[in-house]
Amino acid sequence: MNIIVIGLNHKTATVEIREKVAFDGPKLGEAVSQLKETPDVKENIVLSTCNRVEIYAGVGNNDNGAENIKSFLAEFHEVPRGPLDEALYIYKGHDAVKHIFRVASSLDSMVVGEPQILGQLKDSFDFALKSKSTGIYLNKLMKKAVSVAKRIRTETKIAESAVSISFAAVELAKKIFEDLSSKSFMLIGAGEMAELAAKHLINTGVQDVYVTNRTHERAEELAREFEGKVVPFEGYVDELQYIDIVICSTGAPDYILMKDQLHSVMKARKQKPMFIIDISVPRNIDPEINEMDNVYLYDVDDLQGVVDTNVEERSKEAAKAERIVEQEVHSFLKWQDSLAATPTIVALREKAETIRKEELEKVLRKLGPLEEEKIKAIEHLSNSIMNKLIHHPTAALKSEQDDRDVMIDIANRLFKLENEENNGDKK
Repeated sequence: MNIIVIGLNHKTATVEIREKVAFDGPKLGEAVSQLKETPDVKENIVLSTCNRVEIYAGVGNNDNGAENIKSFLAEFHEVPRGPLDEALYIYKGHDAVKHIFRVASSLDSMVVGEPQILGQLKDSFDFALKSKSTGIYLNKLMKKAVSVAKRIRTETKIAESAVSISFAAVELAKKIFEDLSSKSFMLIGAGEMAELAAKHLINTGVQDVYVTNRTHERAEELAREFEGKVVPFEGYVDELQYIDIVICSTGAPDYILMKDQLHSVMKARKQKPMFIIDISVPRNIDPEINEMDNVYLYDVDDLQGVVDTNVEERSKEAAKAERIVEQEVHSFLKWQDSLAATPTIVALREKAETIRKEELEKVLRKLGPLEEEKIKAIEHLSNSIMNKLIHHPTAALKSEQDDRDVMIDIANRLFKLENEENNGDKK
């Protein structure tokens, strides 16, 4: 059995192509069923996300299996082979196993270290198990992929640093306030990054949420989404004395909060710290506010600087993760290689046992009636001779040798194992 990967992702295909070949809803079940009937495809798992579509397969022949799967993709989605083939990548053997481990560990993700892909991979594997489209090879491979991802999370810091503007905002807030759940938060405006930062902030446990917007209906909509309270835009400055964290992103061309306004606010707050994120471009918060005591103001460039630093740190951790992947690929391939010799080892032992029993029966018939103790002694002797004779051939077949395939062939020929199997097939 050979393991191959055929797929496309955000690096090789546009979103239009990824949409066309996505296996969403009932398509996934149909795809797995059809792949089970595809010639030369023995096992299969289909992974389909917004950023990638990949088929993991156990095939008898790499080239035939790959060609059949590519044809399946084109026919199933009714897309021409030319553009599809240009977007597809194919990994075989070592490279296929390595790719799957990298995907599970988010080393191949758009954002390295993101946790979602492992859950998506688990879901795909669970679906394949229920569909009975996997066997010993892919089952072992998927379980290994999950353990590799967990090992990388444990032994590296690949997921610890924020690498998006919205996450960076929340990480900075955590550094200023130890316990965010007890803090109040106001969202000013409705920019996309600001909303995303607000969602991340609320996920940390912030419950006292306020929303203000020039369009009152939009403010009410966001307040319902975040389970917060609406503050009239005209009076939001007066409410800031009760707010610990502010995220601002409006379409205003000028500053909407000036330094002198915040002086009054901070006086009313008795100088309790305030954290302000201005994600607006152009900026909406007077940058001179950053000169004030107990006020921490960050704009989008500041956040980008944090992100860039964290990306660099993740790159260092990714290098450690890649080394772990290589170790685990070697471990899996060692297990896979050992399976190649298993049928020969089993056949050798079965043949030796058959011969032992036949010869033992002949001897016992010639010797006539014997005491039970003597029969056991003769049987033990025959077992001992058999085990010692097949020990070294068995050990050689199990060992890590570059010429393992040659040794399997020689063993089959020497002990006439292959001929007997072939004759059995012909009957």
